[in-house]
Amino acid sequence: MTAIRSLSFLTPGNYPDDDPYAGLEATLRLFEFGEREGFDGGWIRQRHLEHGVSSAAVFLAAASQRTTRIELGTAVIPIGYENPFRLAEDLTTVDVLARGRLQPGFSTGMPHADLLGDLVHDGDWRSYDLSYGRIGRLIDNLRGDHLGGPDTVIHSPGNVQRPRLQPRSPGLLDRIWYGGGSLRSVRWAAEHGLNLLTGNIVQGEGGDDFVTAQLALIAEYRRLLPPGRPGRVALGRVVVPLDGADAATRERYRRYAASRHERTLKPQGERRILFAPDLVGTAEEIVERLRADRAVAAVSELRLELPYEFDERDYAQILRDVRTLIAPELGWRPAEDVR
Repeated sequence: MTAIRSLSFLTPGNYPDDDPYAGLEATLRLFEFGEREGFDGGWIRQRHLEHGVSSAAVFLAAASQRTTRIELGTAVIPIGYENPFRLAEDLTTVDVLARGRLQPGFSTGMPHADLLGDLVHDGDWRSYDLSYGRIGRLIDNLRGDHLGGPDTVIHSPGNVQRPRLQPRSPGLLDRIWYGGGSLRSVRWAAEHGLNLLTGNIVQGEGGDDFVTAQLALIAEYRRLLPPGRPGRVALGRVVVPLDGADAATRERYRRYAASRHERTLKPQGERRILFAPDLVGTAEEIVERLRADRAVAAVSELRLELPYEFDERDYAQILRDVRTLIAPELGWRPAEDVR
């Protein structure tokens, strides 16, 4: 088994409808907590029309000022709702504020497109390229090439310059991720030199076993990476240890796992979506299951996918139990400069 070298967490940033500040502030505190505990990265989901973070870039700009060390990731920004140039400006601004810690991840899905498509786009958006090509345009913008001809300049107070994306953050290009759940998507990510996010949901192509399907995605991604491009692979699992929880919380965790178990028994829907079982149990039980997971054994980066339904205290208990009882058994060590 490959030792886990990077340990991060992914959180939805939930909040109550009548008090969004409370939830967003609690999520910022979670990022601070994760950094103190030695985690290597904190990731935020981007959700639209829901009680969650609707602008990952804005949230991570705030998180960049509350942390100093951990990587700050988006998992994932649905590219179909974004303007490739304006988003590039936002991301480079966050990366500069974070001193090069941003890890932006993208997908091509458009949740709630029937409600949002006309609000976001002018004209017949159904004819637009809102898939891989839009991510390609974003990447082109991040390269920061000069706009116009060699003699094109723009004037601003006290300055004359050739126009290009500002601010500049060249290292960001090496930290772009794609959330891939199908062979087609991981092939595109590899061919374009993006890093790969793969979580607890994949498409069943050629079989019903989740781990086998995920291993095939990882292998195909690595096979197609350009020469000299190492390509990071971060694998996600829902991990909920019981050790640090009280009796009532343990029972609530077990009910949560039971409510989601049926979906793991067979492929779901026309696309044959496969779900990984949630890892809910004692630290000893979870370590045993992670060691037996062939997909986990194939990577060195593990991302804890925190459940939507839990609160700040639950998240802190889960992260601390994983940090102290589980991750060290997988070879991980916290950053040396914490505590």
